[in-house]
Amino acid sequence: MATLDWIILIMFFSCLVGVVLWVVKHKKDDTSDYFLSGRSETWLAVGAAIFAANIGSEHLVGLSGAGAESGMAMAHWEMQGWMILVLGWVFVPFYSHSKVFTMPEFLMNRYNKNTSSTLSIITLVSYVLTKVSVTAFTGGIFLQSVMGINFWYGAVGLVLITGIFTVLGGMKGIMTISVIQAPILILGAFTILILALLKVGNGTLIDGWHETVKYASSNGMTNMHLFHPKGDIWYDKFPGFSVFFGAAIIGFWYWCTDQHIVQRALAAKDLKQARKGTIFAGFLKVLPVFIFLIPGIIAAALRAKGILLFTDNNEAYGSLVSTLLPMGVKGIVVVGFIAALMTSLAAHFNSSATLFTIDFYKHHRPDASEHKLVVVGRIATVSVVILGLVWIPIMKSIGSVLYEYLQNVQSLIAPAIAAVFILGVFNRKITPKAGEWGLLIGALIGLFRLVLMVFDPGSHFDQVTQKLVTDPSLHTGIFAILKINWLHFCIFLFFFTMALMVVISMFTPKAGEQQLQGLTYFSQTPDQIKETRESWSVVDIVTSLVVVAVCVAFYIYFW
Repeated sequence: MATLDWIILIMFFSCLVGVVLWVVKHKKDDTSDYFLSGRSETWLAVGAAIFAANIGSEHLVGLSGAGAESGMAMAHWEMQGWMILVLGWVFVPFYSHSKVFTMPEFLMNRYNKNTSSTLSIITLVSYVLTKVSVTAFTGGIFLQSVMGINFWYGAVGLVLITGIFTVLGGMKGIMTISVIQAPILILGAFTILILALLKVGNGTLIDGWHETVKYASSNGMTNMHLFHPKGDIWYDKFPGFSVFFGAAIIGFWYWCTDQHIVQRALAAKDLKQARKGTIFAGFLKVLPVFIFLIPGIIAAALRAKGILLFTDNNEAYGSLVSTLLPMGVKGIVVVGFIAALMTSLAAHFNSSATLFTIDFYKHHRPDASEHKLVVVGRIATVSVVILGLVWIPIMKSIGSVLYEYLQNVQSLIAPAIAAVFILGVFNRKITPKAGEWGLLIGALIGLFRLVLMVFDPGSHFDQVTQKLVTDPSLHTGIFAILKINWLHFCIFLFFFTMALMVVISMFTPKAGEQQLQGLTYFSQTPDQIKETRESWSVVDIVTSLVVVAVCVAFYIYFW
C-alpha cells in the first residue's frame, strides 16, 4: 500500500462517517426505519443490498481459496442467481402480505410460537458461529495479506468499526453504503481478473484463459459434476448430481428463508420494487464465480509458475491484489473490498438485532415503545459484536478450505428449515405441531452431526501441510455417521424432515382457515392474488429468463 492508497482509504472512512451523520440526522426512531429502512427502498438499493449482504470475506478469502484448492467444484454454491428469483417471484409476496419483520415471525403465523423460537435460536447461533466470527476471521487474513496489518488488529478493528456503523446507521446506513460499494467491488474485481489473465497469459487474455484451463485440467479442477470415483480426485467430496441437489437445498435456505437476505427484500417500498430488486441481485450473483473463484484458480496457476509465492490457499486473492494492482488503483479496489466486508458483517449484526428484538424482547414486552425497541436492537448488536470477537480465536484453528467448511456446516442447518418453509407455504394440510417438531428434530439431527465433527477422532491438523486431515478408518461406533458424504447427508435430512412433518400432520390438529389466510399458496385472498399479479410485467419475465439462461449456459460449459 503506497501513500496514495492510504489517502484513498482515509477518504473512504470519512465518507462512511458522513453517511452515519446523515442517517442519524434524518432517522426516525422506530423499528420499521431501523430494521427495514422504513420499507422505502427501490429495486436498485434492494438488489445491491442483497448482493452486498452475500459478498463477504468468505468470498475474498474462502471462495478464491476454494478455487485454488479444488477448482470449479464449489461453483454450484455461487451459481444461485436462479434461486434468488424464487425469493422474488414466489416467497416475497407471502412475507410481504403478512407484514412480518422476520422469518421466525412468519413461522409463528404459519405454525406456532415454538416453531418461531426454534428458528430464532438456530439463526442467532449460526450467525455468531459461522457468519460474524468467520467474516471477521477471513477479513483479518485478507487485510493482513493485502495491507500488511496484523491479523488481530485487522479482524478486531473490522468488527468494532462495523459494529459502531451498524448501531448508529441501522438498515438505512447499510442500504446506502451498499449502493456505493457494489459498483466499486464489481469493477475492482473484474480489474483483478483481467490483470491476472494477462499475467498468466504473458500479456494476452485468450492465452491467459487457455493457460488457466490447462492448469485446472491437469489438476482435476475443471468440472462441476464428478461421476468417476476413481478418475475424479474430488469425487469423494463432491459426488455426481448430489452436489447440485445439495447446493440447491442450501441455496433455498440461504436465499429464500435466511433473515439477513430476506430482510433486504422486505425493505422495498412495494412488491414490484422487491421483485425487480431480486432479479437485479440474480444478475449480480452470477459474478462471484468469475471475480473470486476463477481468480483463485489463476492464482494457483501463477504460483505453479513461481510468480506468486503464497503457501496458504486462503491468501490467494490477497496475493493477486497486492502483486498485480498499481498504486492508486489498489487503494480504490481495497476500499471496495473493505466496504464489502463491512456491509456483509453489518447485515448479520442488524439481522441478529432484528431477530432478538422482534422475536424475543417484543414478545415478552408487547407494550414496549418504538424508541425502547430500537435501543434494545442496538444493545443486541453490541452483544453479537462481543460474541463474534470471543469466537475468533476458535475460528483461527479451522482447516485450509474455509469455504467448503462453511457450506459443510450450513448443510446441517439448511435442510430442516428449507423443508419447514416449503411445506408450510405449499401444503395447507401441514399442521402447526408438524412444523414445530419437524424443525426441532431436523435441527437436532444436524446439530448432532456437527458435534461429532467437532470431536471427530479421525481429524487432526497437520502442522506440515497446514491442512485439516481426515482418516475415515477411525470413524467407528457413533462416529461412523461421518462416513456419510456431507452432501448425501444434507439431502437425506431434507427429505427425512419433510416425511416426518407429513406423518405428524396425520395425527395432530390442523390450523384453522383464519390462521392460514394469505400464508399458503392455496389460501391467498383475491386481493392478495391481484396485488401479486399487478406487481410484475413482461420485462420482469424476460429478465428473469435471461438470469436462468446464463446459469444454464454456465452449467453446460463446465459440466
